[in-house]
Amino acid sequence: MTACSDSSDNLAGIVILAGGASKRMGTPKATLTLPTGEQLLNYHVRHASELQVPILIADNGRGFYIDLDATLNKPSSPVMPIADYVSDFDADNNEQIRTGGALVAIESALQTLVGLNDSEASNNQNASWLLVMSCDSLIPATDLWQKLQQAIIPAADKRVICLKDDSHLYPLLGLYHLDIEPDLKAYIDSDQRRVMPFIQPMVRTVPFTKAWQHLTNFNMPQEFEQACAALPK
Repeated sequence: MTACSDSSDNLAGIVILAGGASKRMGTPKATLTLPTGEQLLNYHVRHASELQVPILIADNGRGFYIDLDATLNKPSSPVMPIADYVSDFDADNNEQIRTGGALVAIESALQTLVGLNDSEASNNQNASWLLVMSCDSLIPATDLWQKLQQAIIPAADKRVICLKDDSHLYPLLGLYHLDIEPDLKAYIDSDQRRVMPFIQPMVRTVPFTKAWQHLTNFNMPQEFEQACAALPK
């Protein structure tokens, strides 16, 4: 595969979505153990650190253990847990919302990166994309970024880029432009949480790599075992 750039000049940060309920799995996906003994969340942090950008952990307040050894010598890859965005509607709701879905995590990540850009003198003035990684995948962040970044220039009028196979979009394995943050906030503030209606007008799709078909979308223990078996040796 040939990437359109050898650098991550357009990548502002990565968010790892690790706050789902994981009811069918029976245990939080972030804590699943790979055959190597590494936990899934740490697998994603290790690969994400290679991209030398901030790594945001959206764990819905679960406080999962993160092994920071992979980032010790990579000051450009700080690991930061983030809280889900809470709208005024949610704040006024007397019933505690256990999880607001993926969009509130993505909104929080966008706000965090916009804030970092505003408060720090960035060496990368083109950093404008958030890479979203869900915890039901074993696709390394480096590979996903290499695949998706090829669509950035052709998708100049698009603000979300994600994978697509023959029948499904994968919006939680994608790139989100930082400038959609106000629109996403307004969408959530109007008590909307569904991903597809929000991204549909602005999404560009990238064909799913065939070798990745068995590495993602695992929701039950046997599916995770199959994904582990499909990892490159």
